[in-house]
Amino acid sequence: MTMETLTRAWEILQDAYQAQMEGDYERAIELYQSSLALHPTAEAHTFLGWTYHFQGRIDEAIAECKRAIEIDPDFGNPYNDIGAYLIEQDHFDEAIPWLERATEARRYEPRHFPHYNLGRAYLGKEMFSNAIRCFQEALEIEPRYSLARQALASLRRMVN
Repeated sequence: MTMETLTRAWEILQDAYQAQMEGDYERAIELYQSSLALHPTAEAHTFLGWTYHFQGRIDEAIAECKRAIEIDPDFGNPYNDIGAYLIEQDHFDEAIPWLERATEARRYEPRHFPHYNLGRAYLGKEMFSNAIRCFQEALEIEPRYSLARQALASLRRMVN
């Protein structure tokens, strides 16, 4: 692996991310796959999974996140993403261990996401005190995170 190849793989990954943000998912997938062919990274697998998710291809999204974890078990994003995808499928019990691993991951930004998603999983299980605790933890990490603030306020209104 030359430095040139590694640099090119990262440049392609950035182009893929840009295509994804613009909603050009087919192009993003092609670019992520090109980046992965040059140099497999946890980031490229995770973002490819995210793109599959946007297309409703949840099983493929989860598979890409698991590949990311194989490459870099310290990268927290794929754990969080798997948990979020499972929540979308109402698989709350399955989501929780993935999200807990995301909260403990050494390399993960933004750290408030898995706490918020854990709150969503507990809310789905109607474990309201756990959900409140998780939403509060998300807000301790990122006080401006409006989704956690709204979820916490809504849950407090519901239980009071």
